[in-house]
Amino acid sequence: MIKYMQEAYQEAIKAYRIQEVPVGAVIVQNDIIIARGHNTKIKELDITGHAEIQVLKLAAKKLGRTNLNDCIIYITLEPCSMCLSAILQSNIKNIYFGAYDKTMGAVESCMKITEFPLSNKVKTVGGILEFKCSIILKRFFKEIRN
Repeated sequence: MIKYMQEAYQEAIKAYRIQEVPVGAVIVQNDIIIARGHNTKIKELDITGHAEIQVLKLAAKKLGRTNLNDCIIYITLEPCSMCLSAILQSNIKNIYFGAYDKTMGAVESCMKITEFPLSNKVKTVGGILEFKCSIILKRFFKEIRN
């Protein structure tokens, strides 16, 4: 678990370096990373340019299917409702994330979408490398506000 979150964190660093909100994600199938991504919303002027959306698209193309029920996603930040809905649409059953998102988090922090009846087959674990994942976000927002 830690190993793959470290890989997602490396993607967050890539986002940070290009002045994007530093969120990274990876999708794993059979203990192999099949997709990597980070936020590109600002750079591409794309509202859906979140790390999770990026990796879901890449994984679907790589596997040639949209059903990713044999995959696991690791994200450095708790997914928002848009991203969580996309993950649920992909049938991914295991979602691991780092930092909690007190303003937009849709797993535990705000909306708790995974508690809805249709999404109860999803396993979520938050707080993996939480400090590390949250520090880079705090640093980013502090820098853009100064």
